[in-house]
Amino acid sequence: MNYDTLTYGNTSVLEFPVYNMGLEQLDLNRKTLINTINQYSYIVTQKDTAFKKALMESDVLLPDGVGIVFASQLLNGQKIKKIAGADIHKYLLEQLNAKGGKCFYLGSTETTLGKIKEHLTEEYPNVKVETYSPPYKPEFDEEDNKRMIAAVNSFNPDVLFVGMTAPKQEKWAHAHKQQLNAKTICSIGAVFDFYAGTVNRPKQIWINLGLEWFIRLVNEPKRMWKRYLYYGPKFVYELINKKIQQFH
Repeated sequence: MNYDTLTYGNTSVLEFPVYNMGLEQLDLNRKTLINTINQYSYIVTQKDTAFKKALMESDVLLPDGVGIVFASQLLNGQKIKKIAGADIHKYLLEQLNAKGGKCFYLGSTETTLGKIKEHLTEEYPNVKVETYSPPYKPEFDEEDNKRMIAAVNSFNPDVLFVGMTAPKQEKWAHAHKQQLNAKTICSIGAVFDFYAGTVNRPKQIWINLGLEWFIRLVNEPKRMWKRYLYYGPKFVYELINKKIQQFH
């Protein structure tokens, strides 16, 4: 089956409702919580029920990883297109720039946020931007949450980008969705560093070959080894089991 012939909407991949439409078909006129799923986050959801609930209840769950694309093909016979966090980030900024909209970056360090602002001013001059760097800790207390929500709501952005690494960012966005005055809430983690230039995203040729994960592993072995060398095989094992179950 060709991607172009799919019925647009969601397709069930490993029980998750994964988006299989083009970004241009997103309805950004209503409140929309956008998250992504990859092989790492799928394995984490098997033990983290709050994370699983956050992803399951996304308004849009993007297939950000060759593992999820492959799982759809293997288990459903459906070809879907990988949409990375960097893709949705770029798309939303282009939409905001065209209409003179506002975006807010919540997460990361003041240094990274400062570089994001610089790049935005150059690349998307019509976009108004504000930022907030939350405290670096495993869990936020009530006062932290109040300050973050107040910072976002005082700016009243069209789009809120949340970058606190998975699964913290997805759980936070899910828990506070209704309190946040932003039409689109988008958890994009590593994209903050990619866009700031503090971490280089692999070149397009590697992305096209489905080897973005490998280059990230080579570039950041200490941070990425567990994600790809431990969770990767676990994900493959899960897929094989699911495929075997289909024959019974």
